[in-house]
Order: sequence, then structure tokens, then C-alpha cells
Amino acid sequence: QVQLVESGGGLVQSGGSLRLSCTASGNILSIYDMRWYRPAPGKQRELVAEITSGGRTNYGDSVKGRFTISRDNAKNTVYLQMSSLKPEDTAVYYCNVDIRRIFTPSVSDYWGQGTQVTVSS
Repeated sequence: QVQLVESGGGLVQSGGSLRLSCTASGNILSIYDMRWYRPAPGKQRELVAEITSGGRTNYGDSVKGRFTISRDNAKNTVYLQMSSLKPEDTAVYYCNVDIRRIFTPSVSDYWGQGTQVTVSS
């Protein structure tokens, strides 16, 4: 089994910062792309940021220049540093990770339980 555990959410004032973490555990052979999502009006969800196994990053337009995604491969952890937060960033943030399990030939994606971020004006 694989588990993703998120932490770091909370309440912050507009203009403040938070850092989210998502750690994968279980019978993991390899971890590939790692992503953060949040719900968006009119969509199922919005890609906030992603980072490949090689370290390339991509950001949603609404967070470019304010959020930074990073990863620590030794800890199976992905981070999302959020700065200059705005009330419209308020959401539950979910991590999504591509993982190949031990003794499994295919790669599957797994989801964290979500962590609430609330930005007050």
C-alpha cells in the first residue's frame, strides 16, 4: 500500500506565507512526477504546480511568481512554498504523485487527503 500524508495548511492573513508538505510512504519503488491541485470554479480542479523526477517545474498562471514547488527525493516529500497569499488562494490543497510500487510493473497516481488553506483579507 501507498499513503500520502499532507501537512502545513492553516489560516494566514493576506500577503502571508505557508509551506505545505506531502510525504509518500509504503512499498514504493520509484516516485515520478509530483503535483499540487486545488478545486477551481467551473472545473473539477486546477493544477497549482508540478515537478518532474528531473526537477523541472510548471505552475498554474494564477500562482506563478508567488508559489514554489520543490521535492526531497530522500524523504519522498514534495513541498509547496506559498508566498504573497491572496484570499482567492483559499482552498483545500491536494498532492498527487506518480508512484511505481515494488513488484508492480505499472505506474499509478495517488492522492493525499487534502490540507485546508484559508487566507483572510
